[in-house]
Amino acid sequence: MIIVTSGHVDHGKTALLQALTGTNTAHLPEEKKRGMTIDLGYAYLPLTNLEKTDRTLGFIDVPGHEKFLVNMLAGLGGIDYAMLIVAADEGIQAQTEEHLTILRLLQLAQIIIVITKADRATSSQIDQLSQQLKANYPILAKSPLFITSAKTAQGIEALRQYLAQLPNRADQNRPFRYAIDRVFSVKGAGTVVTGTAFAGQVKINDELYLSNGQTVRVKNIHSQNQQAQQGMAGERLALNIHTDLDRTLIERGDWLFSQAPQTATARISVQITAEMSLNESQSVHLYHACARSTGKLNLLQNRELYPTQQGLAEIILEKPLFLAYGDKLILRSADAKQVIAGAKVLEINSPKRYKRTAERLALLQQLQQAETCAKRTALYLQHKAIPAQTLMWVEQLCEKQLLDILQENQQIRFQDWCFNHDYQQQQYAKLHAALAQYHEQHNDQLGISKARLYRIATLNQPEKLIYYFIDELLNQGKLQQTRGWLHLPEHKISFSVQEQQLWQTVLAQFEQNNGQALWVRDLAAVLAQEETVMRNFLYKAGKLGYLTPIVKDRFFLTETIYAYSRLVKQFIAQHGAISVNQLRDELKFGRKLVVQLMEYFDRCGFLRRKGHLHVLRDGDVFDL
Repeated sequence: MIIVTSGHVDHGKTALLQALTGTNTAHLPEEKKRGMTIDLGYAYLPLTNLEKTDRTLGFIDVPGHEKFLVNMLAGLGGIDYAMLIVAADEGIQAQTEEHLTILRLLQLAQIIIVITKADRATSSQIDQLSQQLKANYPILAKSPLFITSAKTAQGIEALRQYLAQLPNRADQNRPFRYAIDRVFSVKGAGTVVTGTAFAGQVKINDELYLSNGQTVRVKNIHSQNQQAQQGMAGERLALNIHTDLDRTLIERGDWLFSQAPQTATARISVQITAEMSLNESQSVHLYHACARSTGKLNLLQNRELYPTQQGLAEIILEKPLFLAYGDKLILRSADAKQVIAGAKVLEINSPKRYKRTAERLALLQQLQQAETCAKRTALYLQHKAIPAQTLMWVEQLCEKQLLDILQENQQIRFQDWCFNHDYQQQQYAKLHAALAQYHEQHNDQLGISKARLYRIATLNQPEKLIYYFIDELLNQGKLQQTRGWLHLPEHKISFSVQEQQLWQTVLAQFEQNNGQALWVRDLAAVLAQEETVMRNFLYKAGKLGYLTPIVKDRFFLTETIYAYSRLVKQFIAQHGAISVNQLRDELKFGRKLVVQLMEYFDRCGFLRRKGHLHVLRDGDVFDL
């Protein structure tokens, strides 16, 4: 477990940690030269002799000087406890207040007040400082307070005992998520990264993903500065990793994950708490764990927020970050000199349009109030299907945790898509309505292909999922499929006795033409029929599936179309695609007729044009 120490420069943070742990956290030559902490310093306190446990506390000594505040912000990701260090002889200073602001905005579980250098102040001075801290800063009103001196060891043991009993609040059952703050090489070992584990567990030989998607293998682990077989959430870890990347391509602010990362997000919705007055569309610096970005802050409910006010906002980032629901952020001003707000991530990959509608704001407010992953998942799936990998990323869940939530919510997963029953019924209704409308508008057609029904009814929905819904409707008898064409069960037609006789003569004409298409006018002339009568009859034959019009008034026998479709599928299976000229060579037809046939295959959803070639779109259309 990690505890952060913060406070004004030269208030004794490093000396306090040395008294608690025996470690001097000033590790950089420049720090030792200046006598102040510039980068993050770390110290560790084994608890074996204190609480009969093998747990080790880790401490981050963050910089107190304003110039190094960026490094301080990098130390606060994934931390639940903090010690606010205030020197007894100097009292509250500028960076004391700025650090306290950051700790408050990060909503830590507990802030512990530690008054240092007690040997340099009188009892009355210390009492006055204690009362001032409790009275002037409401967040500290119920905080435990310790009076210490690194020089005389006053209060050190009591503080050590108190810290030893703090519970580790980090979630070890979530996917592993680790923020990198340092990268270096060790002779004989290779690349080593250090950082804090936000969640989950990692073991030697585990395969992890870098932010860029590159996989690495964990060769060795130091947990809380000790050799270990595994690392846990809430711990400071050094990981010796095997990677094909040069270490210079890994940098502070990168991450390691146990699940493949989603694309970094550049547009987020947040719950924001203002520290200073905030205006619409102002530039900000944003800090998340060890990463930082600049961006634009857009308030969603008000044109302005005043100090201590909360509201909903959108942040558009110039550098995308790897964020998840509930992540805590710190915002600083455009010149990066003042902390202006804290924020909690409510939504990643927020929509670009209609962001201030009543429906959108209601959703964000519901997400803000939802206390469990199950409740938020129900909100995510209200009106749409979402990939399982996206849900697992947003909520940082493993497969089993997501499955349990879907079962609890009575939601459904098909392959990678998650959805609820309302969404499913909505798509059923759209498919049925589109098919009914198609029958009304195209009474010369037996039905429609699966691919075309998808395009006219549910184009913006996941294609594989809609195909699954179509199969379900077929299984339920709510749709039917005849010779590959989808139609409603009630869409049925038949020939009369006289029409059966006429059909035999028409069929004979098609058989004499050896697979060629025939025009309405030609058949009418040969069979001595009125052209209008012949046209109506041929289109009725088309409804029954005997004939297929590839263009207006030009028909093939449907069985011939099926034969040509099998030829096309075989050709594409061998060559990957087919052109008009290649099909002309196979059929020995004139180019005009082949173009009409190919365009019909494109329209019905069997093929899809790709340049001058045509590729298979839906191979089920002409399956018998």
